[in-house]
Amino acid sequence: MADTMASHTTAEGSAPGVTKRDFLQLTTTAFAAVGVGAIVWPFIGSLAPSRDVLAMASTEVDISPIAVGQSVTVMWRGKPVFVRHRTAEELTAARATPMSELKDPATDQSRVQRDPWLVVVGVCTHLGCVPLGQKSTDAKGDYNGWFCPCHGSHYDTSARIRKGPAPANLLVPDYTFTSDRAIRIG
Repeated sequence: MADTMASHTTAEGSAPGVTKRDFLQLTTTAFAAVGVGAIVWPFIGSLAPSRDVLAMASTEVDISPIAVGQSVTVMWRGKPVFVRHRTAEELTAARATPMSELKDPATDQSRVQRDPWLVVVGVCTHLGCVPLGQKSTDAKGDYNGWFCPCHGSHYDTSARIRKGPAPANLLVPDYTFTSDRAIRIG
């Protein structure tokens, strides 16, 4: 008699050993999993960057209209980026500078990917001002590069700090040449 009480009773046509309790547990577990997924999915989705943030992740710049000796400013991640088409004189001056004269030593070749183009973030490394030197009428400082009038930092034609309180060179962002006529910043 103990054997008959321990054995499972099955409905006609169901698999042996499967009870109504097993079916209810499986159904409850499935509904719980779907419920957790429905609650967690919007939370995970909210952690993803928005479209406007993704759009700022990189910036395409057409460099073909930039004449020799001219600079342009483009915005990337809310910061100005200076793109300068340097002259032969600017290249020569940048490469002739002895490392011993630099506060933050870096060769010109380490700051550019392709001559004569220089791409730097246009934010002074002292207090975050935007240096002058992009327009032909701007003061370019003692080294013909950029000048931050707020505190007197002077940058050379390779955007290296030469004089003033700024502790470091203007930053070089991640960028690549997508063609001879365009770059992608970011």
